[in-house]
Amino acid sequence: MTLTEPVEQASAAAADEPDRRPEAKPKDNRAWLLVLPVVVSVTFTALIPLMTVVNYSVQDIFSPSDRIFVGLEWFRSVTRDPEVRAAFLRTLMFSAQVLLIEIPLGVAIAVGMPRRGWTVSMALVVVALPLLIPWNVVGTIWQIFARGDIGLGGWAINQVPGVDFNYTLDSTDAWITVLVMDVWHWTPLVALLAYAALRSIPEPYFQAAQIDGASAWATFRRIQLPRLRGVLTIAILLRFMDSFMIYTEPFVVTGGGPGNATSFLSILLSKIAVGQFDLGPAGAFSLIYFLIVQIVSYVFFTVLTRSGR
Repeated sequence: MTLTEPVEQASAAAADEPDRRPEAKPKDNRAWLLVLPVVVSVTFTALIPLMTVVNYSVQDIFSPSDRIFVGLEWFRSVTRDPEVRAAFLRTLMFSAQVLLIEIPLGVAIAVGMPRRGWTVSMALVVVALPLLIPWNVVGTIWQIFARGDIGLGGWAINQVPGVDFNYTLDSTDAWITVLVMDVWHWTPLVALLAYAALRSIPEPYFQAAQIDGASAWATFRRIQLPRLRGVLTIAILLRFMDSFMIYTEPFVVTGGGPGNATSFLSILLSKIAVGQFDLGPAGAFSLIYFLIVQIVSYVFFTVLTRSGR
C-alpha cells in the first residue's frame, strides 16, 4: 500500500457523496420596486432642484428666454463679496456660541431630571414644550417678549439701573436676543437626547458608585459621560447644521438688523434671491453655502467619532 492510496480513496469517497451545498436562491428583482418610490422622491425633491440651481449658477438670466453662459463668474463674485464674508463670519460665530452654550446646558438639564416617579412625565413635557412651537411663532413670541416698551422680558431688563435694552436699535442687544431665543428653543432637544442615553444606563452602576462613595462628578465622568458620547455626536451635528442655516427666527425678530448685526448667510441669500431676484448669484451662493455645511458637518462627524473610539 503506497502513501497515496489513502488520499485517492478519500477523494473517491468524497466524489461519490451527493453535493449537500445549499442551492443558490434565484434573485427576485421585484424587490427593487419597493425602493422605486424613494428614488423618485429623492429625484424630484433633491436632484432636480439641485441641478436647477447649478444651471442658474453658471448663467446670467435676463428673462425666461434670454440668458447667457458666464461660467464661474458668479462663484468668483460671491467669494470676493465682503458682505458675504462678513455674513459667513457672523454665522460661524453664532454657531460656535450656540454649541458652547446649548451642549453643556442640555447635558446639565438631562443629568438633573428625575429618573423615576410621576415627576418624570411632567419634566419631559415641560422640557419638550419649546420644541412644539413652530419656528415663525417662536420669532413672534420673542419679538414681543423682548420689546423694551411692551414686552415683559425687555421691560424687566430695563428696570436694572444703568441698562437700556433695545434690540431694535442696539446691535449687541439684537445679537443677545437672537442667541437667547435659539438657546431657549433648541436646548430641550439636546436635553432629551442626553436624557434618553442616561436612562439606558443600568441602575446597578449608580448603586455601585454610591457604595464606593463616588462624588457626583466622578459618577458623571466614569459612568454617564461614556454613554453620552454617541448621543452628543448627533446633538452637535444637529445643532450646528440648524444654527448655521438659521433663517426664520432672526428674520422675524430683527429682520437681520439693526444694520447687518444679525444678517446671517441664510438671510443674505434670501435677500439676493427674493429681494433682488438675482438668480445667477443666488444659485452660486446656494451651492457654496451647501458645500460649506457639508464640509463642516463631515469634519465634526469625523473628529467626534474618532475621539469616541
